[in-house]
Amino acid sequence: MEFDADLIACAQLVERGDPDRFTAVMAAPPQARQALFPIYAFNIEVSRAPWVTQEPMIAEMRLQWWRDALDEIGAAKEVRRHEVVTPLAQVLDAEGADLLDALTGARLWDVYRDPFEDMTHFREYLTKTSGNLLLVAARALGPVPEQVVRQAGYALGVANWLRAVPALEQAGRVPLVEGTHDAVRALAHEGLEALDAARKGRRDIPAAVRPALLPMWQVEPILRRAARTPGRVADAALELSPIRRRLGLMATAATGRW
Repeated sequence: MEFDADLIACAQLVERGDPDRFTAVMAAPPQARQALFPIYAFNIEVSRAPWVTQEPMIAEMRLQWWRDALDEIGAAKEVRRHEVVTPLAQVLDAEGADLLDALTGARLWDVYRDPFEDMTHFREYLTKTSGNLLLVAARALGPVPEQVVRQAGYALGVANWLRAVPALEQAGRVPLVEGTHDAVRALAHEGLEALDAARKGRRDIPAAVRPALLPMWQVEPILRRAARTPGRVADAALELSPIRRRLGLMATAATGRW
């Protein structure tokens, strides 16, 4: 696969819509970028589909369009021409398409304003969104220990979700099952436990796959901030300083440790 106009469009989409992942992918080898940019561009398109309209039916139709495209990829049918779908079809196998289909289905929660039913529902949402996304990205680079990557993806999902809480609340969503400081602290600790479990299996991740885990570089400090001072979540004060972000990514890219 060459870095053609479609891949450039995918990279630009990720740069605009998910600067953190864009920065992480740019720290990866060029060959890995060719696989990762279409996957993350897909995630941008799907994640924003429920937010570009006030009409739930239209939002559901937008999500269904992507599910239909994934069905074409998974079934090895003729794939529709699209600047994201076309390069995505070159990096996904049937299992990867199924994982992203489950991710897209989970995004139906974003269409409506209903809260999560309970913590089981919340964990399932993060598992199918953040967990599936990281697993697909890792599988695109080579064989992976699935449980290790899923644990890492859940930790990443918790960290990113806590960062997004103020924006979600402003948009009229109910992002947390319980928003007390104790509940936020417990959720942050849950993320840290998943991170610790993933780290125990980190050596089992092949070197070729490690670039897919670069988005993990901020997870620990963000979760520790939320666990130590839960009020930072509501105050949108979990972000790291630019210099700390830069040094953290450089260290992760150089050592493979996150």
